[in-house]
Amino acid sequence: MKKIVQRALYGVSKPVIKTYTGTMLKMDVHQKSPFPAGAKIIAPNHPSTTDPFFVASMLGHQSFIMINDVLFQVPILGEYLRRSGHISVKPGHGQEAIDQALEHLKAGHTIMIFPEGLISPLGGGFNKGRTGVARLAIASGAPVFPVGIHLQKNRIHSLKSTVSGQVEIGHWYLRGPYNITVGKPMRFSGNVENHDYVKDVAHQIMLKIMRLAYESEQRWYRTNRTMPGALETI
Repeated sequence: MKKIVQRALYGVSKPVIKTYTGTMLKMDVHQKSPFPAGAKIIAPNHPSTTDPFFVASMLGHQSFIMINDVLFQVPILGEYLRRSGHISVKPGHGQEAIDQALEHLKAGHTIMIFPEGLISPLGGGFNKGRTGVARLAIASGAPVFPVGIHLQKNRIHSLKSTVSGQVEIGHWYLRGPYNITVGKPMRFSGNVENHDYVKDVAHQIMLKIMRLAYESEQRWYRTNRTMPGALETI
């Protein structure tokens, strides 16, 4: 019954999100390698709160997203996320989320995880990658598809809201250019209990994501005929 509900909600939400991204965003997606059938891990950078929905819209198939527990506490949205089978990541309970994701991968599903764990710095750059994506990749053997996102940071709207009695700030990207570059799959094997190795794998994945985000940025500048630091003619 749970799987039927998840598939039904995906079927309903897919055209809604596709319509939104097709209308409100200027999405530009460059994919270096096709997605294979079966288990895989999608690992993007995280410049805005809306990234999970936008990245999911370009996959073309159902994915299960690891999302900060705060969004699960938002009325209506939280219920949708739970019923859709997405994975709540609670502070201090990271292993529980990893275990749920591994069960999905074992079943041949697609997992989306944001290695930064937090929204990227609004002033630019990236947060240090966390080890969750490396632990998933090593333990499951599933390929990791690094994804680099570039958007216009001046279009991000930071909105305060009260969730479960606490003030939270969401960084919403509602319209504008949204460039995505999907890299070739990365595969890892080894001992997931070797912490130095896990950190090294996480670092490799994060470096690739950063390079792909730079590619997305440069593609946007080429399209708009403006390079960073270039002088404008009057």
